[in-house]
Amino acid sequence: MDLKQQEHEVVLQTYKRFPLAIRRGQGAWVWDFNGNKYLDFLGGIAVNALGHCHPAITIAVERQIRTLSHVSNLYYTEPMIDLAGQLVKLSGLDKVFFANSGAEANEAAIKLVRKQHPDRNEIITCEQSFHGRTLATVTATGQQKYQQGFDPLVPGFKYVPYNDIDALKNAITEHTAAVMLEPLQGEGGVIVPDAKYLPAVRQICNDTGVLMILDEVQSGCGRTGKFFCYEHSEIKPDVVTLAKALGGGLPIGACIVSNKAASGFSFGDHASTFGGGPVPCAAGVAFLETLEKENLIQRAAELGDYFKRALRDKLSAHLPITEIRGMGLMIGVELNDPIAGEIVGKCLKNGLLCGTAGPKVLRFLPPYIIEKQDIDLACEIITHSISQ
Repeated sequence: MDLKQQEHEVVLQTYKRFPLAIRRGQGAWVWDFNGNKYLDFLGGIAVNALGHCHPAITIAVERQIRTLSHVSNLYYTEPMIDLAGQLVKLSGLDKVFFANSGAEANEAAIKLVRKQHPDRNEIITCEQSFHGRTLATVTATGQQKYQQGFDPLVPGFKYVPYNDIDALKNAITEHTAAVMLEPLQGEGGVIVPDAKYLPAVRQICNDTGVLMILDEVQSGCGRTGKFFCYEHSEIKPDVVTLAKALGGGLPIGACIVSNKAASGFSFGDHASTFGGGPVPCAAGVAFLETLEKENLIQRAAELGDYFKRALRDKLSAHLPITEIRGMGLMIGVELNDPIAGEIVGKCLKNGLLCGTAGPKVLRFLPPYIIEKQDIDLACEIITHSISQ
């Protein structure tokens, strides 16, 4: 019996998987059970920022799991406090709550801002946003396709067009607790807002007393050429959420908050059994140390520019393209026609893993450790796949 048949029999069918069983990974590459190798430009959907099996993560995890694998949050542990301290320093905010995923980090943010002012419980999010798959975060997500069949949804969410400051301003009422948005929309199509958008949102929040939540689950941790994407706009939110790349491949989420926002929670208001566990936090510390030691955030910025130029040079002659966009190594290629899925399938057969962000957008999230020759090879595979 092959893995596909076994999976179909014993795993709940919520994922439509590609016809590929991955056995191992190293750096920017993965191998299947037949020894075929694939260049990984999806990275576990922005998770494997250091590539697969980076020695810094492997050593940190092995050392920690031999020392202390888990205790409850009723006790202090050094890895959690170390990681929280580094995130506070990087963000300029004040406190951290650890969870196990981006959705859980966003759940914490939602509960936090609602608890702070019970009479202000409405949260404004953006159309085409994506904030997670739990009931509250899927309600926050401004895409009906993720919400269908789960009624009744959580009340108190309102949606406005992304990158439309007037729509946001008009949506705020005396019941608005927070504005929650992605500084660079991922699942919505790798949408980069106008340079003035985030500063204008910050100013509106200041003027109205509304909290600003930025979901950096996908765009954070150096992905865009800054540790936080919001740094490009020279602002600071009241709450920012991280996950994906933070654990170097292990599950972890973080909700980082200002003292102003932190006042919403007191003892017992929120918790997570595995949140902030010693092993994923040790991996997170090793991840942050490696980013700095190897100057990988600057590398992501430089390689992202190189990748976009290479895509323009290679693809413009082969495919009707609306736009190539993104920041750092979070890149989307918008096509004129809804054939992104077909192209991704061809790329897989030709040895490249990539993804989509809607039917018209190819999405690339390669690790920061790639080389220029990896980018050149990826562009050759994409071009060849299109020609097929």
